[in-house]
Amino acid sequence: MPNLKAIRDRIKSVKNTKKITEAMRLVAAAKVRRAQEQVTATRPFADRLAQVLYGLLNRLQFEEANLPLLKQREIKSVGLLVVTGDRGLCGAYNTNVIRRAENRAKELQQQGKDYKYILVGRKAIQYFERRNQPIDAKYSGLEQIPTASEANAIADELLSLFLSESVDRIELVYTKFVSLISSRPVVQTLLPLTRQGLESQDDEIFRLTTRGGEFKVEREAVSTQVSSFPQDMIFEQDPVQILNALLPLYLNNQLLRALQESASSELAARMTAMNNASDNATEMIGTLTLSYNKARQAAITQEILEVVGGAQALSG
Repeated sequence: MPNLKAIRDRIKSVKNTKKITEAMRLVAAAKVRRAQEQVTATRPFADRLAQVLYGLLNRLQFEEANLPLLKQREIKSVGLLVVTGDRGLCGAYNTNVIRRAENRAKELQQQGKDYKYILVGRKAIQYFERRNQPIDAKYSGLEQIPTASEANAIADELLSLFLSESVDRIELVYTKFVSLISSRPVVQTLLPLTRQGLESQDDEIFRLTTRGGEFKVEREAVSTQVSSFPQDMIFEQDPVQILNALLPLYLNNQLLRALQESASSELAARMTAMNNASDNATEMIGTLTLSYNKARQAAITQEILEVVGGAQALSG
């Protein structure tokens, strides 16, 4: 017969675990909101920077601007910037982006190109260190909601690698935020920058809302209206020099946005994982309660049978 005390202890333990997973889900939801606010706060600067770059590119469209960050070189070595999290308990988030980075490294090897990793996040660092992969730089312990200063520090390392010709191209492997239950690891070329990539494009931002007690994500299309500079505008400096000074800012902004998307994806994955864990705990509590009731009823029935049997023996 099942031990009633053991079942009661198991139910209590599962209930305590459910409280923890529910708390972690709510914390992740609050941090997703903070990430959303940060994306919204940094957008005005990004939009204005895109307008200035667009105007400069139009002014220089008939000129040859030999800028280091736009220079295309023969690809012999590639730097792979891999962005993961510092912690687990977020489903397959870290595993998916690490697998995407490994597949990209294999593709480069098959093409006869060298590669080296620039790693962001403790999970990626631990994984690739155990496999003795070529690692150029490591970053961990970043804020849960990425900051501009952290993006600038990583961007400085990338610029150093590219301008010193240690690598001929830098690719970013990160997780693109799609929804609370979906994210997608992608590969994006950061350096060298392309003229087409600097042009303004329609973008999207996400908003975390609640409906009927459930979290929902609404995606909002944002279109940046850009216009060329007036033809009679006079520059105090050479437009090429201005563009050369703004391109690193553009790189920093692109990297910050990727870090924000990765953080949002990690938090959303943790929300989903903790929600599933809470649902599983609820189901397990129901099953254990049913088992407990059955065992308790069986124990009561057994006791009644023993009492009846004893009474019959005495009367006989």
